Amino acid sequence: MEYEAVIGLETHVQLKTRSKMWCGCANDYGAPPNTHVCPVCLGLPGVLPVPNEQALRLTALTGLLLNCEIPAFAKFDRKNYFYPDSPKNYQITQYDRPSTQGGFLEFEFGDGLRRVRITRAHLEEDVGKNQHFERHSGVDFNRAGVPLLEIVSEPDLTGPDEAQAYLNALIEVLVRGGISDCDLEKGMVRCDVNVSVRPKGTTGLGAKIEIKNMNTFSGVRRALEYEIPRQIAAVGRGEVLRQQTRRWDEVAGITEEMRSKEDAQDYRYLPDPDLLPLMPEPGWLAVVRTLVPELPLARKQRLIRDYGLPAGAAEVLKSNVALGDFFEASAKGFGNPKGIANYVINNLSGSLAQSGLELSQVRFRPAALQELVGMVDAGRIHSSAAQEVFAEMFATGEAPEAIVERKGLAQVNDTGAIELICDEVIAANPGPAADFRGGKPAALNFLKGQVMKRSQGKANPALAGALLERKLRG
Repeated sequence: MEYEAVIGLETHVQLKTRSKMWCGCANDYGAPPNTHVCPVCLGLPGVLPVPNEQALRLTALTGLLLNCEIPAFAKFDRKNYFYPDSPKNYQITQYDRPSTQGGFLEFEFGDGLRRVRITRAHLEEDVGKNQHFERHSGVDFNRAGVPLLEIVSEPDLTGPDEAQAYLNALIEVLVRGGISDCDLEKGMVRCDVNVSVRPKGTTGLGAKIEIKNMNTFSGVRRALEYEIPRQIAAVGRGEVLRQQTRRWDEVAGITEEMRSKEDAQDYRYLPDPDLLPLMPEPGWLAVVRTLVPELPLARKQRLIRDYGLPAGAAEVLKSNVALGDFFEASAKGFGNPKGIANYVINNLSGSLAQSGLELSQVRFRPAALQELVGMVDAGRIHSSAAQEVFAEMFATGEAPEAIVERKGLAQVNDTGAIELICDEVIAANPGPAADFRGGKPAALNFLKGQVMKRSQGKANPALAGALLERKLRG
């Protein structure tokens, strides 16, 4: 029997706020352990949490970015469990009435678009971080209370590569929306994987196996590449899979059982008595809606549609917002946007990487790039001379026209002048000339190169080639 995988992901993302979710402690990675703590985030008796408004705003904005409904009523709950990294012995989260629900994310995969449904994106708080040493363990509570968004997908994914593509697209949307920096190395994004297998063509779901606390997307893919065949092999042997939680061993490349779950509900939730329900007003939501940017996929599709760019160029320009903005400013109203894109993607980005400068530090304006490409298109300068002009533009900010004039780079289109150079080249290179006459077309390229060399790159190459061919054919 042939089996297929069914995958759902729970992605935990730290929100981009200056302070924690319920107190004024700094949301700042890298500080010495337990220096960004207070009675509130340590859960000491008698304290009261105060919601971070920016976190509420970013949660609603995430819902809009993911095409979710923003309910008129949401609330916070206490998720009760005992663990060393939870100073209150409960986590403030959202259970049955989340701030967003029922959305979807579209992303490119294979030769088309995939749509994965989003169950909810609910707001909660992060916990501390356990640290284990040779003879003892400790807990750093700096992270405890940092606003955390849990984005839960429906089980719409079917394979490891698709799961990784979904995560990459999700992070791209969240970074573009200013929701989070999504730095995996700083633990800003973590993922729980829910995976089961079923006979292909059926609609029921098998026993859900959860793989906890994945902190790299490639790790998610590799864990699924191991876990899916493991489950299929177990079912093939007649084993009955039961719901359980497993961990991914990066070094061994295997998943290992952590605990079994007899019941899906192994926590106890109750409404948080210290926090009022959330009832977003229309005016507040209207302000949040103004923060929704053009998303990466939509921009790529528009660049292809409106500028006629190939998919590869559009992919580069949608991934780098600033570079894409520079391209659009340069290409606006210009007849050769592909030419502009070529200089932006290759010359400009390469020069930035080599110099270490930011795009905001570039000395020439976008209009100068349009001027440069226009001169090439009009035959005023050769493409090799344009490379020299661009380098000078980048170094000095001088206008292309002035650089061409000052350095004498204008292309020679005088037929008589080029014809004289062609005569000199043919006379100086009788061997290649004879080769061309003898039926070797490649010899013409050598001769044309000699013409360009004698003219210091100024001769119109198309005109030089035509004149050489005419003379050699007699």
